[in-house]
Amino acid sequence: MALLALAFAAPAAGSELRPTPAELESELVCPVCETTLDTSDAPVARRMKARIREQIAAGATKSEIKSEFVDQFGTAVLAVPPRKGFDLVAWILPLAGLGVGVVAVGALVWRWSRVRGDVPPAGGAREPLDPVLEQRLDDELERYE
Repeated sequence: MALLALAFAAPAAGSELRPTPAELESELVCPVCETTLDTSDAPVARRMKARIREQIAAGATKSEIKSEFVDQFGTAVLAVPPRKGFDLVAWILPLAGLGVGVVAVGALVWRWSRVRGDVPPAGGAREPLDPVLEQRLDDELERYE
């Protein structure tokens, strides 16, 4: 178990200390076109990409580079909102919606199963037939025997 944790921790630490331009460009958003930098060709996106390469060459960490852009453009520059403060709502709201949906579907299924429970099973007790209809059915069955 500890080896598994170390196997995943080592690449994450390496990414923090030695980020790649492609990695950061997929995690930052162009403030003009609101797409990630790796898909944007806006002038500001090109300047941001150049700044990322400068910072990596200077030995900056991933967090330092992201912090610089957040200081300049705000948290909207991050492709994934931070998991703290008001931005935590962006993480909690979809999960809460999913939970409410599961509860609603569960309640509907439970209600449907209660209504369907009133119907007698095949071969079970049923209401008696009209005597005339029952006699006709018996006559028809005798004819085929």
